[in-house]
Amino acid sequence: MTHEVARRLAISVQPVPKQDAEARKKNFDETYIGFDLNAARIEASRCIQCPSAPCQEACPVSNDIPGAFALLELGDIAGAANKFRETSNLPEMCGRLCPQEKLCEGACVVGFAIRKDGRKEPPVTIGKLEAFCTDYQRQSLGGYPMPRYLPEPTGRNVAVVGSGPAGLAVAEQLADMGHGVTVYEFWPEPGGVLVYGIPNFKMRKNIVDEYIAHLEAMGVKFVCNTYVGKDVTIDSMLGGEFDAVFVGTGAGVGNQMEIQGENLKGVYSATEFLVRGNLAPEQLPDMYREALPSLENVVVIGGGDTSMDCVRTAIRLGAKNVSCVYRRTEAEMLGRGEERKNAREEGVNFEMLTLPTRIIGDESGKVVSVECQRMELGEPDESGRRRPIPVKGSEFLIPADAVAIAIGYGADPLVPQTTSGLRSDRKALIEVDRTMRTSRPGVFAGGDNVNGADLVVTALADGRVAAQAIADYIATLPPKRR
Repeated sequence: MTHEVARRLAISVQPVPKQDAEARKKNFDETYIGFDLNAARIEASRCIQCPSAPCQEACPVSNDIPGAFALLELGDIAGAANKFRETSNLPEMCGRLCPQEKLCEGACVVGFAIRKDGRKEPPVTIGKLEAFCTDYQRQSLGGYPMPRYLPEPTGRNVAVVGSGPAGLAVAEQLADMGHGVTVYEFWPEPGGVLVYGIPNFKMRKNIVDEYIAHLEAMGVKFVCNTYVGKDVTIDSMLGGEFDAVFVGTGAGVGNQMEIQGENLKGVYSATEFLVRGNLAPEQLPDMYREALPSLENVVVIGGGDTSMDCVRTAIRLGAKNVSCVYRRTEAEMLGRGEERKNAREEGVNFEMLTLPTRIIGDESGKVVSVECQRMELGEPDESGRRRPIPVKGSEFLIPADAVAIAIGYGADPLVPQTTSGLRSDRKALIEVDRTMRTSRPGVFAGGDNVNGADLVVTALADGRVAAQAIADYIATLPPKRR
């Protein structure tokens, strides 16, 4: 170990300031306040600049993390931000939303290095530094950095279906090449899951709003309140003004428990619960514009990040008793550990090894409780996690005036069903090759409607690959007649 590496490993992790739990329970502001400049530079200096950069290898978009931190350490914040922007369209968002502990930070050598004094230190806090750099740059510029020169229009037009991470990445990449881009979105405002699936306490909405404004300044058009496959079809797009179409509709269809009582009043899909609890009525379709009623006892079923979003939203809506019900142990939970920690700090009760068997209502059809059964873990199932087995005679009730079901999402089958020649599997996931080309010429796809419910950063990575493939495809088309 060189003296310089030893010096860096001796630097202790810088704590990331966040709101006190009692204070943040009463607001929807971001939980994490974030680094100041001095702490950010110290934290960046903990990076030992590994030549092999395992953190970069673990990043789905291959961010040059050591390169960014070398610049940040020197105080070149804009340079560090631009280093992230070389490979990522959404570094502000990925810095907040990625499960870094399973990706870049999970691969960081600093986290498992052997120090002379035997002390252990966490990995470099990569995600929070990524957010710090890019936030700082935006604030100094008054918005996202624009290209120095906008290219001459090519005369080619691409339709992007869905304005989530994959669609927005495609839109920016193609607009930067001079192609005309029109983005179609089901919801009343653009942003997809970044607006309608992420609560403000994880990421404030103005970050997305500023990015949409940035894309509009680059010439991207947004058409909202449009359900592609119903209001307009991909066949009609390709038969009209568009030379290619990208499908980035995500996985927005909530899975069902298929137990008695799911149709009772007060039982919500995770999406409905989150949008009605986190957004203003004018941002929502008519069916969701009524505010949620006053809540006292809320049960959220599921163990991923969406369930944490639901329980933490319920706390902020004033519910006195909020329970997360999950059929396995915390070790099998797929979501982020820091989100569970934040939820516990805010007073959420976790009912592990617990399976809901029935949702019970009163004579008016309103939910009043959830019947559950205790579980124990058996042999691993096809996912590699130990299979939960019911414990006989362990049934009990949890009072509930609201239940949110957050047990995963599937893809909407409408686009594959209404697009000729577009192949998909039985789960409505669209089949693509490694460049995101589908079976229908001129149609490309990426993100959760290809992979199943996954991460913001994996959708972003797909979008960047698809954008280049679309550009390559457009280059093969015969010249347009004038």
